[in-house]
Amino acid sequence: MDALAPQSTAATAQAGLGARFLYKVIKNDSMKQDPFQIYGWRAFMMAFSACFGGMLFGMDIGTIGGVLTLPPFMAKYGLDNIDDVALANLSANIASTLQAGCFFGCFIASWMADKYGRRFALIANGLITIVGVIIQSVASGSLEAMYVGRCVAGVGVGGASMVVPLYISENAPRAIRGGLTGIYQLFIATGTMLAFWINYGSILNLSGASMYIVPLVLQALPAILLVVCMFLNKESPRFLAKQDRWEEATKVLARVRNLPTTHEYVQAELREISEQLEHERLLVGGAKLKDLLREMFMIPGNRKRALISIGLMICQQMTGTNAINYYAPQIFKNLGITGNETKLFATGIYGVVKMVTCAAFLVFAADSLGRRKSLLWTSIAQGTAMLYIGLYVRISPPLPNAPVPPAGYVALICIFLFAAFFQFGWGPVCWIYVSEIPAARLRSLNVAIAAATQWLFNFVVARATPNMLATVGSHGYGAFLIYSSFCFSMFFFVWFFIPETKGLSLEKMDDIFGVTELVKNVMADNREHHAGSVEVGLDGKEVVREERREVAEAK
Repeated sequence: MDALAPQSTAATAQAGLGARFLYKVIKNDSMKQDPFQIYGWRAFMMAFSACFGGMLFGMDIGTIGGVLTLPPFMAKYGLDNIDDVALANLSANIASTLQAGCFFGCFIASWMADKYGRRFALIANGLITIVGVIIQSVASGSLEAMYVGRCVAGVGVGGASMVVPLYISENAPRAIRGGLTGIYQLFIATGTMLAFWINYGSILNLSGASMYIVPLVLQALPAILLVVCMFLNKESPRFLAKQDRWEEATKVLARVRNLPTTHEYVQAELREISEQLEHERLLVGGAKLKDLLREMFMIPGNRKRALISIGLMICQQMTGTNAINYYAPQIFKNLGITGNETKLFATGIYGVVKMVTCAAFLVFAADSLGRRKSLLWTSIAQGTAMLYIGLYVRISPPLPNAPVPPAGYVALICIFLFAAFFQFGWGPVCWIYVSEIPAARLRSLNVAIAAATQWLFNFVVARATPNMLATVGSHGYGAFLIYSSFCFSMFFFVWFFIPETKGLSLEKMDDIFGVTELVKNVMADNREHHAGSVEVGLDGKEVVREERREVAEAK
């Protein structure tokens, strides 16, 4: 596709309003080369449809934090007559049970996505989430039923978190892949925001058990939308190609690109897909889990990509973002905000900030500023915001029944600034990056490992934060300092290990991580020794077969 001629001014003038807007705001080489027809409505509707799977995640993390503070819920589940440490432990158990299901859901979904397809996996995970939400909604004070319901919902939420970025990255045009994949994070933020305001509306307008049951039931809304929308979408063309269903792959790719199947751009993209699959088969045969794991961790370029994916997801969670998402009402209380209504209102504003800033990033920065720079500057910005909050709580903690001082309002603003900084870097970029860098054969497994890592450390944060706020210094100031330290350290991780990938096709990622050069060496060795039998090891070195050794010894 790199050989395609740049777009002429006349051709660009024929583009629709949406495409012309993209040409103005997105600055990368691929935008200049690729045909304007590929930036039609189909690409965006594909991404929006799949991203209801991200809203599953957002609705849950936004709902449970508020529900845990609602008086009818606390009374029904026995949270109102226990001490602070016991309350912290029980709240953490309820919030974090979901992550256990999410962790295993990632691997179940990876198997499902590779065997039955990305589209099927998304539909199945939507249905699983609906079952889990129903169990939570009818638990009626039973902690055991609540735990089961959150774990079952977690399997669906975790599975969707793995498949959504995978599905979008395999369908998206390369020039806007970052923005389209990042819509996943936008839908997480939107789901969180909606959940915050649902909680706020419930405490104002509902009473009794309905005050917490309604928010719990509404968690199923994005799951229903995901199932309905995915029935209207097609399978990923790259999955179809991997299954050797090339005719279907060609039709689906042409449809999502809004071009005829014979168009040069479509044919060039199919050739790249075919070449990458052939190169991967050349390096390591077989497609069993054992073969894929060997391919992932024994080929240096693939191993680097897997470790970067794991590292990014650990870093994303250790920013402390989900500490605020899950326990925002408690955190606002520690900063001096009192009253359930006021705390939930402040939490709702926090959700709006996250949604708006994420949308701004996707439009203006994801495919222009790029991945690397976004991660670098937001590492410092997030760390600074968290550092100020921690120092404020340590040096001048809020006093009971006293008005919030000016320094306290600055700390509240820092919470909102932290949300904005996160959405301009570590929120969307991690999901974009881990879904675009893996090799075709390893993409599903790589994203599953990354998503499972995210959920594992999400669990760590969800489980540890209430105890940290209760025990690590007065008003939990130590928690903010710990998360600040992690944010600053992430700058160095990105500086030394994260290359830029904006505007590159998925098939070009092998060039960045050195796998293409390895393939060339393998092919050169094969040509040189075509008369003999040559096997190439996972490190790219020739392995001499026994029959060739015998011939050499005979000579």
